[in-house]
Amino acid sequence: MKLLTIAALAVSVMAFTPAGAGDITIRVKAIDARGVGKDIGWIRAVDTDKGLRMIPRLSEIGPGAHGFHVHQNPSCGNKGAGGKMGAGLAAGGHFDPGHASHHKGPHGEGHLGDMPTLVADANGVAQKPVLAPRLKVADLYGRSIMIHAAGDNYSDSPKKLGGGGGRIACGVIPARKMKDKMHGHGKKM
Repeated sequence: MKLLTIAALAVSVMAFTPAGAGDITIRVKAIDARGVGKDIGWIRAVDTDKGLRMIPRLSEIGPGAHGFHVHQNPSCGNKGAGGKMGAGLAAGGHFDPGHASHHKGPHGEGHLGDMPTLVADANGVAQKPVLAPRLKVADLYGRSIMIHAAGDNYSDSPKKLGGGGGRIACGVIPARKMKDKMHGHGKKM
């Protein structure tokens, strides 16, 4: 009986502890002008001593390089802009808490949400990890992860925001819950 009580206590403590203060998994869905579509995989985000390691397990994103960013809002929904609905525009712009207002890539002094380019194989499958040296898991809460149709040159020239084009896939990271804050894991950002 004592062993069952200890086991029950351990399970209840685990229920109120985040999966890992520096480790989360983000479900990713396809997006287009019609809205949020089917599940296409996940990305695991892990804090390391060199920055945030993003480990994708994604399919159907198209072959080649894709712009990959943390966006300001926790939404993958469509939003109107210039009289047209745009895929994933409810996610807002790149996460930029320092108000840099520049797109300079993961190593530059621009948007904090600029991450390394995500590369998919000839079948549109992305499994190669990338490292975002200026980010940590705590930066992701209450934001979204966005994947663009094309690569990213980490410049605002010749096309704004690196020329990544349309938003094709997105994952939402909810804000931390109150129970996380009670355990000292939810400091304000």
